[in-house]
Amino acid sequence: MTQRVRIRWNPQAATGRTRTGAARGVRLAVEHLLQVSRARVPIEEGTLERSGTATIDEQELTGAVAYDTPYAVRQHEDMTLRHDAGRSAKYLEQPLGEEAATMQQIIAAQVRRALR
Repeated sequence: MTQRVRIRWNPQAATGRTRTGAARGVRLAVEHLLQVSRARVPIEEGTLERSGTATIDEQELTGAVAYDTPYAVRQHEDMTLRHDAGRSAKYLEQPLGEEAATMQQIIAAQVRRALR
């Protein structure tokens, strides 16, 4: 018994869907990082925590999480500062390392979803 199968391959559509899924995945991944890092941001009045933003560049498929206060860098880098329990310096760097695999899984899941 012989069976024939005809497949039409549209590389432009596959590439477009892959990029769309990757962009969605990057957005969700950086939002995940923002959420995790907000739980560690040193908190006095909440200004630093509220200043956190997640942005993506869909053309480059890159994302960024940033905290925008005059003291954000010092709070992040100065390991001698004292913080409340659960709050710490390196509030962005440490979660990035810890959550890298999860972020990759988030992106991969969105690419797979886009190609269904």
